[in-house]
Amino acid sequence: MNDVKGKSALVTGGARGMGAAIAKALSEEGIGVLIGDLLDTEGEKSAAKLGNQVAFQRLDVTQTESWKSAIDTAETTFGPLSVLVNNAGILESGSIQEQHPTQFRHVLNTNLYGAWLGMHCAAKSLMRSNSGTIVNISSTAALTGYGGLGAYVASQWGLRGLTKTAALDFSPYNIRVCSVHPGPIDNAMTAPFGSSCIAEQPIPRCGSPEEVASMVRFIVCEATYSTGSEFILDGGCTSGFTHPVPDGK
Repeated sequence: MNDVKGKSALVTGGARGMGAAIAKALSEEGIGVLIGDLLDTEGEKSAAKLGNQVAFQRLDVTQTESWKSAIDTAETTFGPLSVLVNNAGILESGSIQEQHPTQFRHVLNTNLYGAWLGMHCAAKSLMRSNSGTIVNISSTAALTGYGGLGAYVASQWGLRGLTKTAALDFSPYNIRVCSVHPGPIDNAMTAPFGSSCIAEQPIPRCGSPEEVASMVRFIVCEATYSTGSEFILDGGCTSGFTHPVPDGK
């Protein structure tokens, strides 16, 4: 069991959904949490709802100065950073032949470069704590392909590999780095897809943001022998489907 009380965390994309649930779960363990997000109103409301253990600051994960400012605030408010959760992410659909190049770059800039930049900027603060955890929220899209989601899939496969390299790079400083791979989760990102993606999976429902938050809490607080590890939370969707596809005979 990792003693996390009195430590500090920065959770990106924490204004709502999975990020807000993660902030709540970590704060309940006695961790001071700074929520970073572009959604000012929702971020401030989420922080206020969670009490003095949680604060909010606007954060653009693609901008170095924005990261530096957020990390300074986390340190000033709660002490040297011990936990970084790279949860911010976007999804823009479009086939490879139809999606505009600017859309592709925008998705990778947020989902992959943003996570790299966060780890890069937070490194010194995490190293000062002499014990830390980085959790990169990825997706089952890092484990398989999804038609019409090339940019998103590419960003998540990249984040999966980046996590493993980060685990090696940070290991001399007693900092663990793991990735979480949710399947369909009941949040704003998956809402446009409806229920079609879950009907045939072994657990035929969407997961909840709280279930993802419980996994993150486990990684931070209890999975002390895990680094470079992938934690899948997908209702079994990557295992296959409960009803066989007709073979055409």
